[in-house]
Amino acid sequence: MPTTLKTDVLVCGGGCAGLCAALAAARNGAETLLVERAGFAGGIITAVGLPYFDGIARKRDRRLIMGGIPLELLVRSGICKATDETVEKYNPTIRSIEQFKVLADQMLQAEAPRMRVLYHTVVCDVKSDGGHIHEVLVANKDGLVRIEARTVVDCTGDGDVAAWSGAPVVKTEPLQPLTLHFRFGNVKPHPDLRKNTSAQLEAAQKAGELGMYYGPGLMFMFAPDELYFHTIRVPGDASDAADLTRCEMQGRADAWAIFQRLKANVPGCEDAYYVTSGPYIGVRETRRIDGEYVLSEHDILAGRKFDDAVATGCWYLDVHPNRNTPGSDWHSEKVMPFPEPYDISYRTLRPKKIGNLLVAGRCHSATHLAAASSRVTCTAMALGQAAGTAAAMAIEAKKTPAELSGVDVRRRLESQHAGPYMEMKT
Repeated sequence: MPTTLKTDVLVCGGGCAGLCAALAAARNGAETLLVERAGFAGGIITAVGLPYFDGIARKRDRRLIMGGIPLELLVRSGICKATDETVEKYNPTIRSIEQFKVLADQMLQAEAPRMRVLYHTVVCDVKSDGGHIHEVLVANKDGLVRIEARTVVDCTGDGDVAAWSGAPVVKTEPLQPLTLHFRFGNVKPHPDLRKNTSAQLEAAQKAGELGMYYGPGLMFMFAPDELYFHTIRVPGDASDAADLTRCEMQGRADAWAIFQRLKANVPGCEDAYYVTSGPYIGVRETRRIDGEYVLSEHDILAGRKFDDAVATGCWYLDVHPNRNTPGSDWHSEKVMPFPEPYDISYRTLRPKKIGNLLVAGRCHSATHLAAASSRVTCTAMALGQAAGTAAAMAIEAKKTPAELSGVDVRRRLESQHAGPYMEMKT
């Protein structure tokens, strides 16, 4: 028989949204259990290797538009001070992915004994009926484990818990492609590095050695002699096990092909070595819930306000196409302006049909175009903090998240220097 664990709040997935959801739930007094498939938290930052705090500041003036746990993470990463109103870059870059792993661990451990964490743990089934999740089944080194939680927060990115619980979900076709991030070391800066790299990528694709790519997005990121690549595209569906496996293999093959080409043909790369990739391929889009409210691109571009706003977004409609866009630093299908900060309603975290479930991160309720903005790192963090706070409030009030007022959630967040951006704060 599987082991059974019990908790007030179960957070499934420890990425950007899940890390902040778990911290918020515990800090608001709920007994919290976080489960994460990797051996560390941080999601796209640590499991994929993308070091940007996208969505934390307005592009036009680099003004910080969110506080709470996202800002705390940025401050504790040494990028700014808690009293700063602006940042040096509109998408600040952390200096060390390994340091961020340790920081996430420390923050989670600081919430003990209310916080328990299980890494290397994968959600594999959900038992629900009557609009209520009764248990979530996970697999780890203990075998199959049943978790009984009063409130569940789905931060899997793919909406796994929501889909398996019977909540309605949507999936846009075609899905945005996946991207494997990778790094080369011992590279000497050269004035023609980008031009020569572009020529080799084009040649590699014509020779059948390389799949889709864009840019190239390359930069000396973590060290003066280390190149970071944000370059390749792999079409696929990461919510399908076989397709995700194919995408991981294709991504690694493409990254290695680029490494071999550059080492053999590009000045400055003669003595380069392959540092790392992944360890997971980056996923932009799979399932999204069909929630109580669906955030739309019209809401974003019009800067619509909501009384029950619990988070703020400010990223552009960043849609990657399933084709090549060589030579472009703007990788999207259509270059869209960065919007002014926009509200995200609590109801976008609330799936239909399942009363004790909240969903945060890129799988929250949004249209295809709106999700292309709200999916980024810091917006996901803010959504996670909102979901974790609401989950704890539901426990405290002996209600389900469906019975909570989003206005009350907003007030709680604002009392903790989080929640939606307000110009008056500046």
